[in-house]
Amino acid sequence: MKVLKFGGSSVASSENIHKVISIVKESSYKNKVAVVVSALGGVTDLLLEAGSLACESNNVYINKFKEIESRHINVIRELIPVSNQSSVLGEVKKVLNKLENTLEGVFLINELSNKTSDKIVSFGELLSSFIIAKAMKYNGLDSTLKNSQELIVTNETFSNASVKFSKTNAAIEKYFNQNKHTIVVLPGFVAKTEKGEVATLGRGGSDYTAAIIAAALNASILEIWTDVSGMYTSNPKFVKQAFPIKNISYQEAMELSHFGAKVLYPPTIQPVLEKEIPICIKNTFDAKADGTLITKVSSNTNPIKGISHIENMTLITLEGSGMIGIPGFSKRLFESLAHHQINVALITQASSEHSICIAISNQDAEKAKKAIDTTFSYEIEQRKVEPLTVEKDNAIIALVGDNMKSHQGISGKMFSTLGKNNVNIRAIAQGASEKNISAVIAHKDIKKALNTLHSEFFENQTKQLNLFIVGVGNVGGKLLAQIQQQQQYLLDNLKLQVRVIALTNSKKMLFNEDGIELENWKILLDKGEPLDMDLFHEKVTKLNYRNSIFVDNTANEKVSSLYDSYLKESVAVVTCNKIACSSNYTNYLNLKRLSREYNAPFLFETNVGAGLPIIDTLKNLVASGDKVTKIQAVLSGSLNFVFNNFNEKNSFYEIVNEAGVQGYTEPDPRIDLSGIDVMRKILILARESGTKLELSDIENNSFLPEISLKSASVDDFLATLKTEANHFNKIQQNAANNKCRLKYVAEFDDGKAKVGLQEISSNHPFYNLDGSDNIVLFFTERYSQQPLIIKGAGAGADVTASGLFADIIRIGNN
Repeated sequence: MKVLKFGGSSVASSENIHKVISIVKESSYKNKVAVVVSALGGVTDLLLEAGSLACESNNVYINKFKEIESRHINVIRELIPVSNQSSVLGEVKKVLNKLENTLEGVFLINELSNKTSDKIVSFGELLSSFIIAKAMKYNGLDSTLKNSQELIVTNETFSNASVKFSKTNAAIEKYFNQNKHTIVVLPGFVAKTEKGEVATLGRGGSDYTAAIIAAALNASILEIWTDVSGMYTSNPKFVKQAFPIKNISYQEAMELSHFGAKVLYPPTIQPVLEKEIPICIKNTFDAKADGTLITKVSSNTNPIKGISHIENMTLITLEGSGMIGIPGFSKRLFESLAHHQINVALITQASSEHSICIAISNQDAEKAKKAIDTTFSYEIEQRKVEPLTVEKDNAIIALVGDNMKSHQGISGKMFSTLGKNNVNIRAIAQGASEKNISAVIAHKDIKKALNTLHSEFFENQTKQLNLFIVGVGNVGGKLLAQIQQQQQYLLDNLKLQVRVIALTNSKKMLFNEDGIELENWKILLDKGEPLDMDLFHEKVTKLNYRNSIFVDNTANEKVSSLYDSYLKESVAVVTCNKIACSSNYTNYLNLKRLSREYNAPFLFETNVGAGLPIIDTLKNLVASGDKVTKIQAVLSGSLNFVFNNFNEKNSFYEIVNEAGVQGYTEPDPRIDLSGIDVMRKILILARESGTKLELSDIENNSFLPEISLKSASVDDFLATLKTEANHFNKIQQNAANNKCRLKYVAEFDDGKAKVGLQEISSNHPFYNLDGSDNIVLFFTERYSQQPLIIKGAGAGADVTASGLFADIIRIGNN
């Protein structure tokens, strides 16, 4: 004998019921089959709503009833052959008339007891089982219908009745011993008391019905058919990488079910557990999928079988010095909650006995607070106990597995993984059996926590990086091209899955929670929504992805002012925008502090040398205990390009214009030529070496004439480069006469910094610096005679993008 149970989604429509009939037909070739069915999907909710509305004397209950009536009549017309429809419709309408009369009675007396509610909701399973049994018969199956109310006997605790197993098992055995049909269809959820009154088995009662029948008949297997292919390693709605668990033990299944895995109702397991009857969770819509087999002992060697969660929880803390050493506090607390039928999902108590913390459903929070305040009113008044602490908007996450106790370090791994992703843990509970480790976290962190833990315990240690990129001009466009080119390499070799979740240009922004297709990003961005940086931040925060990275490819001050808000949300910041790190020293320190406090990397390597590892080298020198005494550098690739190419054959204007075309200067070349860009760079290096310095402290010996410095616009500035050609030619000629080359040099020495154009002689390391290259000389206590030299390309979209990409990968590797 096999017992098959089909849930509401499996019988929600005539199309789905045809699938059910095919599954039952195949199962019945070699076995007798008991088929337990739920109400048509959504009908139980409609019945409850109709009853509630009728109790409130609200005529809308009639509309709900008509919707229920329509659902069943439509299914009959689509499912039953035309020649047989009239008789089936006639029987169903008789049942619907009884339902209508019951609802009308509730409407008239304005009262809805649990007993009457049970009677109303029982109609769902009674109707579905009748229709499905008839459909099987008319499809040629040897089937019959048996009302479970005639078999399952309960007490009188309506809406959640307890089964009287001796009478129930006897009735089931007697009926099936006499039954000659291959297939018996039974309504789930419903039962009757010893007095013959309608009762129900509570939430998930159809599963329970199937388990009761399977246990009574010593069935070979109990199959639970639903809309997913088994119990998953985590909720696939939150964790896309979750996968079905092939084999799991009864105890593990109960733990996962308790902690929110809704494919199985926890009490279902008990009757079959005692008989060691295997349970298989199967998918009605993918019948060939293996599903999950639940047995006494699991063959699965992974100590962690699944990660589950319960949403919408409230954390309540009872604490006070008057609790220490006084027996009875826990008893009184839990008695007060039990008296008001409040279920406790998690309990933790400090070993000092100073506090007891519990987690309950949000919907019970107010009721629980009133109950506990009343119980401990004297202690609160005497200040022996503090006023109750009630914290809503929490959730419980749990690691589940029978063999966790045999593997050291699992709890440490769980908590460190959450901590690295800035998921704060409010409370912890772990039983001595170590079958589950539970933690209370903020409700907003559910998705991040589940994905983080799933990656740590079930995936091949692939780390997902989620990028939110602002600015897709020269640098941003090159960065996207590099990411697209290297995505597969990073996945295969570094186990990094890099996803671009959001993009912006100056007008539009685009979000895709699953990652933007980089092949078509320009087309997709053109169709995006209007740019709103506040809304952009709100969306990033709401998504709350693990390993989120905000990438700033702009030179925009407003964008740089948002860094602190991202760091506070544990979103890493990678930027080539120098404004933040060269702003006032207090802001610079604050960003560094926030980065440490919220475990959110703040990387800005490209602020100084594009793709050159200048800042990283400086950090390593400082971290190793070395002390920087002096820095000499050519830090402007654009200015180096300009003065390397400026000679008697080319005008200064032409060279500056060409630098812009080549992408070496900022869109506003005044930033480069005025020296402000180099000032920012040397300021950042001075600060990173440990010196407190402001931009205004840096001496700027500008080579530009006064008229150029005072120009009101970019066009006006460029015009002065033509009118003041003699000024620039004279500078170039003087250097040539002295057999020197012009370099714009930044210096930091003895706590002071300056920038300016210098004539460099042939014996200096700067003399042969070609193209747009940068060079930095670090003089330190260890490198006192010969400086540590870093030299290479210091400007251009490609190398800047590669520097940003390197920072992103650095975050992924840490």
